[in-house]
Amino acid sequence: ENMNARKHEARVAGVLYLLLGVTSAFSMGLPSAFIVRGDAAATADKIASSQLLYRLYVISGLASQIIFVFLVLALYQLLKGVNKRQASLMVALVLVQVPMAFAITLCGFAPLVLLNGADYWSAFDKHQLDAMTMGFLSLQSYGTSAVTALWGLWLLPFGVLVYRSRFIPRILGVFLIIGCLGWLVISVTSLLFPAYVRIADQFRILAIGEVLIILWLVIMGARTTPLEGQPSESGDRIAGDA
Repeated sequence: ENMNARKHEARVAGVLYLLLGVTSAFSMGLPSAFIVRGDAAATADKIASSQLLYRLYVISGLASQIIFVFLVLALYQLLKGVNKRQASLMVALVLVQVPMAFAITLCGFAPLVLLNGADYWSAFDKHQLDAMTMGFLSLQSYGTSAVTALWGLWLLPFGVLVYRSRFIPRILGVFLIIGCLGWLVISVTSLLFPAYVRIADQFRILAIGEVLIILWLVIMGARTTPLEGQPSESGDRIAGDA
């Protein structure tokens, strides 16, 4: 009965992780459809002419953070028996970044306010409003680069928990830890060496571990018997208490 409950918990976490992946990919990938580098007027015109799509982009960012909270709680429930301290650290790293992400999302709403044509904006001409729009989008980009470090850091305790568990393949834990390093490289490069950000973006391929863990949780759930090569139950309990 406990094993079946664990499998159910794993699949719930997998579905939430899948939803997080879809909403995050939409919210992270869509800005490129609006931003015209070096041209504030063209960027503002694109947003003004496709406001519904832009609103969907912003709302998807909010939705992804709400899903993230439920996901990490589901993972905590699944993995707390492996090591409660590591599971608590995983939750903490997610809960710290969620308010930051909400604040960053507010910068995404700014262009909608600046371009709403309200009378109180008549004190500014179009060029000024376009420039402010571009400024808020740039601020949002820097905020995203900063929070990317936390996107990576939470994968470290998550990967360790997966590695030490008896019901998920160890190799997935290794991939998650490697993914942590990839996001950290992207974050640091974006903030300190922006000229090399395109090179650093190649490290996104290291996020393959997250894709694999999503597929495993959704399709397989959690194994009802220890995987070959995984630690024994008694050994795992001792490790979890360490």
